[in-house]
Amino acid sequence: MLNYDDLVAEASSRVKEIMPWDLHLWLESGKMPILLDVREPAEFEQIHIAGSINLPRGVLEQGCEWNYDETVPELAAGRHRLVVVICRSGKRSALAADVLLRLGFTDVVSLKTGIRGWNDCEHPLINVAGEALDADAGDALLAPRLRPEQKFPSRPH
Repeated sequence: MLNYDDLVAEASSRVKEIMPWDLHLWLESGKMPILLDVREPAEFEQIHIAGSINLPRGVLEQGCEWNYDETVPELAAGRHRLVVVICRSGKRSALAADVLLRLGFTDVVSLKTGIRGWNDCEHPLINVAGEALDADAGDALLAPRLRPEQKFPSRPH
């Protein structure tokens, strides 16, 4: 039986991954890929890369196609543009990038280490109001928030 990390590893074997500094260099050089953030809307509103489109992974397939309530026209028309898929850690983005490739997108990459890695490199991030956030604010917003019941149960000794 596969687990989540197995699925991510499998997808990552088919998907090109780039590091935050690669994306930063592309953006600084004027290369304008579609920045597709597949996190949930509440995550995106707190912190994201300026110019990103938010399309949660749960509605990704509809957002890439015409004639759906979730259709994102720039994405549906962008099958031959460079698409950089972004999430918090690089796992959801690898899975989403794999789906995009299966849907016929021709130039898709996943941001390895996700927006956390982008923040660790102290590249610019904003909130939904367009206000810049510093790396310390980013660290706080991007920290894991596991509740005790979400952790693997300990086994009796």
